[in-house]
Amino acid sequence: MTYPDSVQFLYALGNEIKTAKLGLDRIRAVLEALGRPQDHCRFVHVAGTNGKGSTCAMIESGLRAAGRRTRLFTSPHLAEPTERIRIDGEPISSARFTEAFERVHAVVEDLLDAGRIDLHTTYFETVTAMALLLFAEEGVDMVVLEVGLGGRLDATNVIQPELCVITPVDFDHETFLGKSLEAIAGEKAGILKAGAPAVFARQRPDAARVLCARAAELGIAVDSTDAWQVRDLELDARGSRSRIEGQGALRIHCPLAGQHQVENAVTAAVALLRLGVPAAAIEEGISRTRWPGRLERISQTPEIILDGAHNPAGARALAAYIDRFYADRRVRLIYGAMRDKAVEEIGGILFPRAYEVIVTAPRQARALAPQVIGEMVSHPNLRVSANIEDALGLVWNPGDRDVVFVTGSLFLVAEARQALARDEPLPRGRGSG
Repeated sequence: MTYPDSVQFLYALGNEIKTAKLGLDRIRAVLEALGRPQDHCRFVHVAGTNGKGSTCAMIESGLRAAGRRTRLFTSPHLAEPTERIRIDGEPISSARFTEAFERVHAVVEDLLDAGRIDLHTTYFETVTAMALLLFAEEGVDMVVLEVGLGGRLDATNVIQPELCVITPVDFDHETFLGKSLEAIAGEKAGILKAGAPAVFARQRPDAARVLCARAAELGIAVDSTDAWQVRDLELDARGSRSRIEGQGALRIHCPLAGQHQVENAVTAAVALLRLGVPAAAIEEGISRTRWPGRLERISQTPEIILDGAHNPAGARALAAYIDRFYADRRVRLIYGAMRDKAVEEIGGILFPRAYEVIVTAPRQARALAPQVIGEMVSHPNLRVSANIEDALGLVWNPGDRDVVFVTGSLFLVAEARQALARDEPLPRGRGSG
């Protein structure tokens, strides 16, 4: 099997959110047949609504700065599925991805033939098993493992972690996780395990009560970022510098843009301290973090910023960023979304901040048609474009004060990155009002 074959098979399993089958029976059976690779790794397990990917990236970078051999599992990817499985900061090769897929797929087929599992593992379950298999065989100091959806019934929740981290909990995926903040926090709290301390980012009161109650039930130690003060904060459009004080003091340079990343950096720093990482390595590691597609300025002329603000909390963070750093600029917004997203709420947050809105769609079966977005959220200067290339073509000759934000689905952000990386010119002037 070739790498494109393996990727095509995974995609054929269906979208990992739409076809999610929450539960641990299949993944446990597959890992048992693979020799329980999860028992041979040490884990930091990270759940939350927003910021968990950025926080994972900062924790992994801090561990690497301390000389640890690291493994990182995150989702979704931007360009290639290989990005989800990283060894010492680098995505695995397409050859290793394909080999791991073949081994996991063969085990799944055997279990199906024997009637020991009901269905083929989902996209996410399959890649999770692949990652755990590779990590166990590599020999690692620490795996930073990001939860996919929720926590309690997520495929990653088959491990015994050394540390659990929960980033801010907010509304997203309510169909799967519940309609209230308390219900969603209960699902996130499902990663907590007896014997494993936890780090909690600052939480809304309803979520904090649920998380703290579960930690108390398990009798685990909790470090909360509430106990840390951020001093001398210097925030600019490309990141932040601050001094954080709690059980000690650290000077943090976070190269990820947005005020919300300050809290993610504090969360990562507290987690690294709990893991025994020296202060100097924490400071160095966080300063070296890279996390594409999140307030990423990918072009200077015209100025284009990519941000996967796919839920209301992400939209509020992007709105705060625009208000703080681009209030005197003419904002042109390119937006596309999936059908299961809170488009009206997100549009209500972002669209009023834009001089012009171009609605489009990523090339995904689950994408919401741009015409439908235009009907759901009004704007006096709204245009419809069939795809990201056409949408970028509409903004390619901006005025001096213009800044372009591409946001909504991470799929759209990924397509924008690919389009802007190509040498051929973008189409010009397509679209409708």
